[in-house]
Amino acid sequence: MRASLLQIDVNDTESVDSRRQRVAALVREQAGADLVVLPELWTTGAFAYERFGAEAEPLEGPTYEVMAKAASDAGVWLHAGSIPERAASDSGSAAGEGPLYNTSLVFSPSGELAAAYRKIHRFGFDKGEAVLMGAGAELVTVRLPETVIGVATCYDLRFPELFRGLVDAGAETLVIPAGWPERRRSHWTLLAQARAVENQAFVLACGTAGTHAGVPQAGHSIVVDPWGEVLAEAGAGEEVLTVEFDPAKVAATREQFPALKDRVLGLAVPRRR
Repeated sequence: MRASLLQIDVNDTESVDSRRQRVAALVREQAGADLVVLPELWTTGAFAYERFGAEAEPLEGPTYEVMAKAASDAGVWLHAGSIPERAASDSGSAAGEGPLYNTSLVFSPSGELAAAYRKIHRFGFDKGEAVLMGAGAELVTVRLPETVIGVATCYDLRFPELFRGLVDAGAETLVIPAGWPERRRSHWTLLAQARAVENQAFVLACGTAGTHAGVPQAGHSIVVDPWGEVLAEAGAGEEVLTVEFDPAKVAATREQFPALKDRVLGLAVPRRR
């Protein structure tokens, strides 16, 4: 299986529409790949909180349309990163005032929407994404011809129970778009390897490059195999990271070292009374 992670430079000078068109061209250049992955909130920047509301889109908005066509043109499965989604208003809200979500989009090679995932763990504690956006509530997996991908986003990487849930739902390859800051890059690498080892799964983690809202981005997108070995890692700048891997290694690893079968906590364990 061939995957291309597009580590996009997200900066404060390029317009959103210009970036959409540039990224769509990059996606089309990946024809021949099985899976293409984009970063989190690459249209606005993950730390550009003040732009979330103004640049939020409906699910089937401009980014959806451009990325669906790019996936179809290239004939690839496309994890189009995430967008600030403006959900439909409820009956008590004014027009255009529906809740915001950090929403990932996955397209099939025909350009059909295969899945949408609203980020469950929002970053910022008492500010930023944590207060501006709603939390998703559903785990999402997508069956590709070669593997089942489990979808998570950036800060989700710090919460191992989410990935256990994805594995229980059949995930073999964990795909994680992010807008991870450079100052915590060591955590990015460590956690990507940890999620791969503990779940005996491939991890494809795609971050952003550049600086936006004054926050330098980590870059260093990474692909890790089920033994925790790094198969490929990008540098700090904009880059296309392409790697070939064998999805069958997941089943082989789980058979050779069946640690997942020894799980106790998190399962239905009888209690002694």
